[in-house]
Amino acid sequence: MSAADDRRHVVVVGAGPAGLAAAVVARGRGARVTLLDASDELGGQYWRHLPASRPAARERILHHGWDAFTALRERLAADDGCAIVTGAQVWAIERPADGAVHAPAAVLHVLVGQVDGSRRAPLTLRPDALVLATGAHDRTLPFPGWDLPGVFTAGAAQALAKGERVAIGDRVVVAGAGPFLLPVAVSLVQAGARVVGIHEAARVPALARGWLRDPLGLARAPHKAAELAGYVSVLARERIGYATGSAVVAAHGTDRVEAVTVQRLDASWAPIPGTERRIAVDAVCVGHGFTPRLELPIAAGCRIGPDRFVEVDASQGAGPAGVYAAGEITGIGGVDQALAEGEVAGHCAAGGSPSDAAVAPAVRRRAVAHDVAGRIEAAHGIRPGWTGWLRDDTLACRCEEVPVGRIRATARAASSTDLRSMKLATRAGLGICQGRVCGRTVEELLAADAPACGAAPAVPPASAAPGSDRRPIASPVRLGELAAAHDRRDAGPPSLAAAAPGVDDPPPEPAPASPTTPAPPRTTDRKDTP
Repeated sequence: MSAADDRRHVVVVGAGPAGLAAAVVARGRGARVTLLDASDELGGQYWRHLPASRPAARERILHHGWDAFTALRERLAADDGCAIVTGAQVWAIERPADGAVHAPAAVLHVLVGQVDGSRRAPLTLRPDALVLATGAHDRTLPFPGWDLPGVFTAGAAQALAKGERVAIGDRVVVAGAGPFLLPVAVSLVQAGARVVGIHEAARVPALARGWLRDPLGLARAPHKAAELAGYVSVLARERIGYATGSAVVAAHGTDRVEAVTVQRLDASWAPIPGTERRIAVDAVCVGHGFTPRLELPIAAGCRIGPDRFVEVDASQGAGPAGVYAAGEITGIGGVDQALAEGEVAGHCAAGGSPSDAAVAPAVRRRAVAHDVAGRIEAAHGIRPGWTGWLRDDTLACRCEEVPVGRIRATARAASSTDLRSMKLATRAGLGICQGRVCGRTVEELLAADAPACGAAPAVPPASAAPGSDRRPIASPVRLGELAAAHDRRDAGPPSLAAAAPGVDDPPPEPAPASPTTPAPPRTTDRKDTP
């Protein structure tokens, strides 16, 4: 290990599987690591668990790969070279000036503390390398009645079941697309709900083409078959039906969900007339895949591909020097992909190469995981016909209560499908979620309506950052916090110890060669266990 590697400071954003793996491997190579996560607990969405104040006696039965998580967590907790900062919101990333001497990979502006707290401590980091592992959130396609109480995303339903031991209802229907529906249904059963059926939008031919292409390749991931068998055994024991080519196309009720309409779909996911069926339920769980959280990657200057994921090279490099990406922001591939990519990203961020023998096993596992990810997209990827189940009064943007009909009428009246113009004219995407939930939906509605508008679809070129994901301020910030951040620029960055209790600032590093560029701050581990 070189002396340069020993001084290298790596910041990892996100403490899910990819981020934890990146932090552990970077520390193993000798880099100083700062691990940031917005949650109070490590593990991300995949390993979401009960808080330390309410531990479960047998928590591992609620999770896949729980032993892997505890091993990663314990290694970081016992390592003095890793600073773990939870409750950390990275609200902005600045890129270094072109040609700057001794420039950091990026400048991160962070607020540490409870989001609803009155005072959050500021933190500014200037690392040598940055690993972004920000994950993804649920993608839900709207339908009439999806704004009723009792309609949950698949991720929210599972979070309540795993993190709070709460079932979202007594009679629950699970619908959407993708393999994630299976573990969600199992989690609901374990929390005490009765799952009355699972409705997968993809039809059998699409599932067969996606999953069974190159069967020998699929044989390289035998653990996936074992995992599927576990889910199927629970569904069989509980007598839960699994319908393909079927979707929840409407929810009904007055004060909350009382019933849903399910309908058969054709190959494009357009509803087939005359196949409607009504089911009495008191909760609906829907999920149509995931949307990567791209705010920070875009701010850091990462390459965004036409598939709306971060493009990476063999080292998980995401474009700008010293910036790496891992996990669901590079493609939806599950925990195996996240762990493998995290290991490669951490190794390379700490000065290694993807061709090094130490990271060869992770590179091989990454290739297998990428193959599985391709099968998931081919089998369960969203098809354009889903807009056929919408009505003009269906809300596209729930935050601002903007119906589909208003978006279509505005686009046709203006003969334009420009996303920014649509936001200003209808307020779609300007509510609390800032378009995180409805952004992709509005884009797809505008693209589908482009021929009627006499306009070209407003699809960003592959080289441009997607419009609905571009947010200079990545997370909510109070005006006072924003003003204070501006006032601090002349005073220099606050210390890590001041922002995160339990984290100490070590002695400063030697001054860099350029008097105009400050050196990255040294950090050490927080002394308490996460």
